[in-house]
Amino acid sequence: MIKRETSVDEILKEMREIINQMVPKEAKITEVEFEGPELVIYVKNPEVLMRDGELIKNLAKVLKKRISVRPDPDVLLPPEKAEELIKELVPAEAEITNISFDPSVGEVLIEAKKPGLVIGKNGETLRLITQKVYWAPRVIRTPPLQSQTIYSIRQILQSESKDRRKFLRQVGRNIYRKPELKSDWIRITGLGGWREVGRSALLLQTNESNVLVDFGINVAALHDPKKAVPHFDAPEFQYVLKEGLLDAIIITHAHLDHSGLLPYLFRFNLFDGPIYTTPPTRDLMVLLQKDFIEIQQSNGVPPLYRPKDIKEVVKHTITLEYGEVRDISPDIRLTLHNAGHILGSSIAHLHVGNGLHNIAVTGDFKFIPTRLFEPANSRFPRLETLIMESTYGASKDYQLPRDEAEKRLMEVILRTIKRGGKVLIPAMSVGRSQEIMMVLEEYARIGGMEVPVYLDGMIWEATAIHTAYPEYLSRHLREQIFHEGYNPFLSEIFHPVANSNERKDIIESREPAIIIASSGMLVGGPSVEYFKNLASDEKNSVIFVSYQAEGTLGRRVQRGLREIPVAGESGKTEVIKVNMEVHTIDGFSGHADRRELINYVARVKPRPERVITVHGETQKCLDLASSIHKKFSISTRAPNNLDAIRLK
Repeated sequence: MIKRETSVDEILKEMREIINQMVPKEAKITEVEFEGPELVIYVKNPEVLMRDGELIKNLAKVLKKRISVRPDPDVLLPPEKAEELIKELVPAEAEITNISFDPSVGEVLIEAKKPGLVIGKNGETLRLITQKVYWAPRVIRTPPLQSQTIYSIRQILQSESKDRRKFLRQVGRNIYRKPELKSDWIRITGLGGWREVGRSALLLQTNESNVLVDFGINVAALHDPKKAVPHFDAPEFQYVLKEGLLDAIIITHAHLDHSGLLPYLFRFNLFDGPIYTTPPTRDLMVLLQKDFIEIQQSNGVPPLYRPKDIKEVVKHTITLEYGEVRDISPDIRLTLHNAGHILGSSIAHLHVGNGLHNIAVTGDFKFIPTRLFEPANSRFPRLETLIMESTYGASKDYQLPRDEAEKRLMEVILRTIKRGGKVLIPAMSVGRSQEIMMVLEEYARIGGMEVPVYLDGMIWEATAIHTAYPEYLSRHLREQIFHEGYNPFLSEIFHPVANSNERKDIIESREPAIIIASSGMLVGGPSVEYFKNLASDEKNSVIFVSYQAEGTLGRRVQRGLREIPVAGESGKTEVIKVNMEVHTIDGFSGHADRRELINYVARVKPRPERVITVHGETQKCLDLASSIHKKFSISTRAPNNLDAIRLK
């Protein structure tokens, strides 16, 4: 340990000498330190560095590090005084709605309805704020829907700022513990999600580093812990956890099968390092993890983790925007790219060693434009191994074209409404719900549909998070929101369901309605309650718009079972008679279908030397791997869980 500390201190000493030569003395540098994947320079006069827009860029080139400049904590005005001054400096017309402080990074977040007025002409107002309050200002547009999740995350980061800074410094020293390290070998092991859908977890190891990509839970298999959680019994994983050698965890997106078991690691002190993901993924995974706890409790099952464990996830998460390159260990560099699956979903590109090997892990991805997102990124600086999902990898797994899917959706809805019935659309809170919302909003606006659309479960809160990150949405949606001044998420047809009493009123009402409720597979959540109460009436319809995993209630309904035994509230088994119409419209999936998967391999640049197919039922992984090999003459594999593959 002493040797590592000395090595880092020597690196910092050399860097500080270079920084002192390049930075004007009047900036008054007080400290230079690694914090997470960044080199942080603390100064007493940050406005000096703001005058020269090229200085930090030049420093980054010379030092070959991502650099942040922060005000020395001693010069920061007290938050109350700083807030008062900011409100004096910013024109009232900007309509500031919230000011919050993050002492761990010396940053003040200013939310305003007109952010341009906070920034000022050529950034003049921002510079003035920096000069007067010293906090580094970050300006965002006020989201039209307030998210309790985002608010609570900010509160955690603010209240835990001292611990957070200490944590970031530990991470930084761990990342840069060995300079100019060259890796000798790379190995990956499937801990979950190989030849199956659910509990995705991949362990990547080099002679110096250990990194996890995703750590999910299979909610459809909670009755069987051996199938619900990743393989803790893998010898290499046991060793890494026992010795505290896990450098980092990367989360590709928020769905529980990719992020749902993270808090478990903190509950049992199995990990104390950094989690890397995009800002929207951090917020959404916290929302879904909290919801998972509540569903377990409502079903009388002891939760796998506690709210305070989710708080630890927040404290340990380092967010990255798309395209930002960051060192996450001595020999691994990470870049996240758009995956087009859900808000903030990413393809993780890992540059290992000094040019030794490059890996892209797609997570779940979509390779056509949707109403919500642009297609997945397919261009990388370098790429030798592609690890890709195979959810719809079989030769006949072709989804309907999106316009045809939307047409069929509306046909079923209008037919059901005409006969006075209700339409239940079970959907994941994140992703499919918002996609369906956009279809219904456009039809109501253009076609005049007037029935209410009820949103139940976590859907409204997830939608609020979507409105907080418009820059992650499709070009078309951004155009509507920013240039046309219309936000389709705020349409008057949408009605959030606040509680069980409102849910009961909707069920008992004789008026037709559309209900979008989580979960998407009828595994817990309000969608199950709606289904139980609406299934017997032949006037009603249920429409499945997303993947139904084996073993779920949704899969049994989808298969056409007309009498389904389920556990009742008293614990006794009750039989649900399914008289309602059952429809599956698969064109709305956030997963790439067979055509998209093949097209992705055809278009990805540079062409990989090896493709590994995961995240799909056994036959789908095998089918896709075989087809890619035959079509592109690329080496392919469809490994099992616990298989270890040497990449280099």
